Amino acid sequence: QVQLVESGGGLVQPGGSLRLSCAASGFAFSTAAMNWYRQAPGKERELVAGIISTGGSTNYADSVKGRFTISRDNAKNTVYLQMDSLKPEDTAVYFCNAVGWISRANYWGQGTQVTVSS
Repeated sequence: QVQLVESGGGLVQPGGSLRLSCAASGFAFSTAAMNWYRQAPGKERELVAGIISTGGSTNYADSVKGRFTISRDNAKNTVYLQMDSLKPEDTAVYFCNAVGWISRANYWGQGTQVTVSS
């Protein structure tokens, strides 16, 4: 019954912006660490951004620092990824990931496609 459902992906021109959302259910969202990963064709899945349960600490891949912002709304069981100044290199499937506080279990969404192209 654990579900992570991503939305907000699509086609955008270089320099544009998108906001991804991940709606979570079936587990203790408020105590879970949340992450966004991405995977481009022919490449390994990489960690893009992470946020702790309270939202007080975040981390980002060097390639997206200053352009992407991860945030969460525990009242809505939702984590967001605001993506600005998008580059063609950002094209990938973006996945939402949760790490349970007690179980350490990893949960994954199905992913949402982001394509940055003119």
